Amino acid sequence: MRKTNTTLTRRRFLLIPAAGLLLAFAVLGSKSNPLHAQTVEAWEQSTNERQPPDRIMDAIGLKPGMVIGEVGAGRGRFTIHLAVRVGPTGRVYANDINADGLAAIRDRCLRDKLGNVETILGRVDDPLFPKASLDLVFMVLTYHHLARPVDLLKNLIPSLKPGATVVVIDPDPVKEPGELASEYTPLEKIEREAGAAGFEIARTETFLSRDNLFILQVKGQNKLASGEASVVLADMGHLKTIIH
Repeated sequence: MRKTNTTLTRRRFLLIPAAGLLLAFAVLGSKSNPLHAQTVEAWEQSTNERQPPDRIMDAIGLKPGMVIGEVGAGRGRFTIHLAVRVGPTGRVYANDINADGLAAIRDRCLRDKLGNVETILGRVDDPLFPKASLDLVFMVLTYHHLARPVDLLKNLIPSLKPGATVVVIDPDPVKEPGELASEYTPLEKIEREAGAAGFEIARTETFLSRDNLFILQVKGQNKLASGEASVVLADMGHLKTIIH
């Protein structure tokens, strides 16, 4: 009998670290965020390796409390990462033109206890985001599928807060030659179409192995910010002159 108790005791001790390991996996990636850690589905693994969510979100400056509009959210591969990063004080509007995909996102968020995601069934030329609400618009592996990219970009402008940016991640024909031309978004294409819609490329990131990351902003925002800063500095200089 004593030998049996010893065996059971050893098993209990063996189970403790195993339970701790399972707990670590359950909260991995949550970064102390009170939202439930996201569940990554098997089919998403290879694409997440190609486009590491945390590295991308760091590069585009995604922070807790931000309001994000995701164009072409699909079945929510990136939506869940955006939702966890912005946290309970932020919000993600997940847009698509496919109602089945949006239903899958709602089911997924229910399963993962993500209460800060709202789905929006849009049109090919307008994602129908709320007016003046977004800090950032995000689209990944979506831009080259847009039937009317210039119109869609134009229709984003009313939904943007002052200083908001639009992030486009799409395959680069130089990094990944041999694919169909329609599967790429070359720099020249997005410069031309974004320009026609009233945007300019503020920054390009090339750290992804097969894709480029373009950050767009409404034309003139940089100049406006610089002008406002100059006025403030001029006023401060004038004030300094009066004091002395």
